[in-house]
Amino acid sequence: MNDPLSKAQLDYLKKRSRHKRIVLAGQILIFFLFVGIWELTARTGLLNDFIFSSPSRMITCFIRMTKDLSIFRHIGITLAETAGSFFIVMAAGLLFAMILWLSPTLSGLLEPYLVMLNSLPKSALAPVLIVWLGNNVKTIVVAAVSVAVFGSVMTLHTGFRSVDQDKVKLIYTLGGTKRDVLRKVLVPSAVPLIINNMKVNIGLCLVGVIIGEFLAADEGLGYLIIYGSQVFKMDIVMMSIVILCIISMGLYRLIGILEKHCVKQH
Repeated sequence: MNDPLSKAQLDYLKKRSRHKRIVLAGQILIFFLFVGIWELTARTGLLNDFIFSSPSRMITCFIRMTKDLSIFRHIGITLAETAGSFFIVMAAGLLFAMILWLSPTLSGLLEPYLVMLNSLPKSALAPVLIVWLGNNVKTIVVAAVSVAVFGSVMTLHTGFRSVDQDKVKLIYTLGGTKRDVLRKVLVPSAVPLIINNMKVNIGLCLVGVIIGEFLAADEGLGYLIIYGSQVFKMDIVMMSIVILCIISMGLYRLIGILEKHCVKQH
């Protein structure tokens, strides 16, 4: 049977709960205040609603595009490309980080090249990828993967190298191998690092997908942004940007739920 909480613990939990409610209320208030000011300034002419659009015009545009389901098709394509590139980045990042940890010589050889590739502006690669792979989904996914994978490898490898050396020595003392260290020490201790890496990579993959859709797509939210700017339909542009903000927040929250589940398991 669980021990009852003390008065001090109950007071702490109440304060923490009150703080969360205040923060949530403040966030909601800021959002509606921003939307209200935006709409008001657009209606009164302080902002040119042709250039800056307005919340009401974006809602009208969204409703119009829901009637033929086109907006859901564009959202679904961007989400699918983001999810695919994210899983590739995480799998490749973990695999190559483990390989580099297993081979210090290979790590030393490749480290400067990883730094160089990670620092390279990935938008510069997009036109080259179109020539190599064509104007298709493969180009978009590869562009998204290139944005995140090199940083992921470096971050995970650095985390693997900082693992508790006493535990590693204990495994070796008991006759274990590098595989045992990898399975029993390295990966379990790196779970928080992997989760944090996932939080970063999900946003980077979304950015990479949008970069790819700017140049090599005829569907998706990135395509809508480019199309809307070219034909001066700023309602479509601003609506797509707002949807991207909602998607990025939602994906980050999903990783947060996964993190809480992992914490409970440990």
